[in-house]
Formats: sequence, C-alpha cells, structure tokens
Amino acid sequence: MLALFSYTVVTAQQGNWVASLARPDGNNIVFTFNWKTENSRPVWYIRNAAEKIRVDNITEAGDSFIVQMPVFESQFRFTVNNNTLSGVWIKRGAVNTQVLPFSAIPGSNRFAPATAAQKNISGRWAVAFQENNAEISVAEFVQKGNILTGTFLNSTGDYRYLEGIVTKDTLLLSGFDGSHSFLFKAVIKNNTTINAGIFYSGANGKEEWTAIKNSKAKVPEASVAMYVKPGEESLDFSFKDLEGKQVALKSDRFKNKVIVIQLMGSWCPNCMDETAFLSNYYNNNKQRGVEVIALAYEYTTDWERSVKSLKKFKQRFNVQYIILNTEVTVTDSLRTQKTLPQVTDIKFFPSSIIIDKKGKIRKLDTGFNGPATGLHYVAYKKEFNSVVDNLLKEN
Repeated sequence: MLALFSYTVVTAQQGNWVASLARPDGNNIVFTFNWKTENSRPVWYIRNAAEKIRVDNITEAGDSFIVQMPVFESQFRFTVNNNTLSGVWIKRGAVNTQVLPFSAIPGSNRFAPATAAQKNISGRWAVAFQENNAEISVAEFVQKGNILTGTFLNSTGDYRYLEGIVTKDTLLLSGFDGSHSFLFKAVIKNNTTINAGIFYSGANGKEEWTAIKNSKAKVPEASVAMYVKPGEESLDFSFKDLEGKQVALKSDRFKNKVIVIQLMGSWCPNCMDETAFLSNYYNNNKQRGVEVIALAYEYTTDWERSVKSLKKFKQRFNVQYIILNTEVTVTDSLRTQKTLPQVTDIKFFPSSIIIDKKGKIRKLDTGFNGPATGLHYVAYKKEFNSVVDNLLKEN
C-alpha cells in the first residue's frame, strides 16, 4: 500500500544529488537532481544544462520510494540507506522493458572535480557517427572554463540538453530525461579536431564518433525527407480522440483553417519539445484560424495503455489542441500506408505536415530542432511562423 509522507520523510532527503545508471559495461550514465519539498510533498527537479524537469509523482511503498517520470513510461524504485539511494530505473518499451541499476549520493557535480581544461571547444562541429559515416551530424558546444553544455543535431532532430565538463583534453557530456539516457566521451586532439569519441545510450547502445570544427556545418535533410505522392495533394483521415470520439479531418471544425498535423508519440523526447512549442503557439494563435492536430503512434495497440500515456503527455504541456490515437504502432512497417497513404514513408518522429485553407498539403517537415539547439531552434520558429503567416493571408 502506498503511504502518505510524514514530515520527516519528506524533508530528510532534500538537497542536490548525483545519480548514476549502471550500464553492464561500467560506463555509467550520470545526471543530477534537486530533491525539494513543496506543499509538504517531495518533488524532484532533474537538471540537464538549462532544463529542469519537475517530477512530482513520488510515493512510498513499504521501505521503498517510487518516482514516476511525468511524461514517459519510466520510473525509479529505490530505498534510502545512509544517505545513499539504491534501486533500479525501469523504462517500458514497445516490446521489452529496460531495467538498469540506479544509485545516487549527495552532490552537485555530475562528473568528478576536474583539472583545468587545456582546450576550449565552443562553437559548431561537423560530427561523424560510426553507423552513419555518410551523413554528417552537427554538434553545438558552449564551454565556460571546465563547464560544457551543448547538443548534437542530425536529420531527425537533436539529442536535447547535455551537460558535462572538459578536463585536460577529455570531453564528458551526459543527459537524462526519463527516456533518453546518454553519455558522450571523447579526446580533444586540438582546437579543430575531436577523436576517440564514444556515445553510450541506455543499457547497451554504443557508437564511435569524431568531429571537425566547422562553423558552416549543416545537417543534410534529403535522406529523411517526406513527400506528397504523385497525384495526391490533400489528406483524409479519421481517428479517435482520447475520449474515444471519432474526429475527421474533413469535419466542419477544420474548414477554411490552416492546419498543422503533428506526427508524434508519448514515448518520444523530441516530441516533448515540439509539443511544448506547438501548445504555446496554438494557445496564442488559434483565434487567427490555425488548428493543430496531433496523430499519435504509440508503442502498442492497447487502447488503455496508449491513452493513459497520451493523457499524461497532454496534461504535462497543457495541450488544448486535439490529440488523436491512430491505434497504429510506431513499429508497424505499414504505419504510413495505414494512416496517411497520400505521403511517402514517415521515417522519424516528430514530423509535421502543414495544410492550407483549401486542404492542400503545403509543407512537410521531418524532425524538430528543439530549444537545446539554440540558434537552430530560433531559425525553426522563424520559418514556421513565416509559413503559417503566409498561408493565413491566402484566400
């Protein structure tokens, strides 16, 4: 039975913590969080550079704590002993459930105190990951002394907020958001070359990478692009909303509106960033004749599981636009044909389709450059606003 918190339990563990997810190969993924008390209840704030993820679903079960992440099917279960948290992190997936040992100790620095950095790697870098040598990714780094923040972008989006250090000639970066659990290591050869890079993801992901400094580096788009099929010009779909009501694109609600179709899933970290952006945009612009419709592709066809996750997602970002459950899984090889047969394959999430007032498809985007990407995010918002503004001016 879940117990109510006593004042002692709520306040005993307040402060900053350094957490570790133990990979089988010993390359542990570290992150930091702040344990606070708000309204006599425990709250975590997980920190990744400029990001703070508020986690307020924290309960007791016997001598254990259960911390449920606010968006994903992801939770911590642990006990407290002598100022050490010990337990597991559990993340449900489409087929398997990932379980990693979890521990945390008091502290503020996710990596050990560093010696002076010998190099400064602030700026833009062209990155080659081992599995995609033919396709360049882009890294954006900001280094202040030893402290390093930044992210990696590829044609499908970005790796969100990363935080770490440069110590001597070594780079260390990590990030955790409840779904992503990342660790990057590398050697800084000189001011223009990074080599011997290893990217660790989750329990077993491991990939080599190198980088060359290049202020003009760009992410290619052609390999993931989505197109309208020959002879097609509009979409036609009907799916259930989260209350089970059928909603059709060709209903009166959407006539003579500019419509943004968001292709997403409650399991998708980059969809989280796009939803935050679209939710704010919709609330400020819906009176101008703009609609947003989210089409969700979840882990399973289990209606109750999918809707539970989507409602949590909706609540987190105060989404006022319509979210429809396609009841087609993200892993279904026929997901596009079953839901949007008028376009070529949906290769990545999130993706988006913008429709004009006459129902014609006017723009297709794959991926999303979130707020962690800095100027890339600014550029994305500028282009998005320009496209929608121009479509609103059309008769």
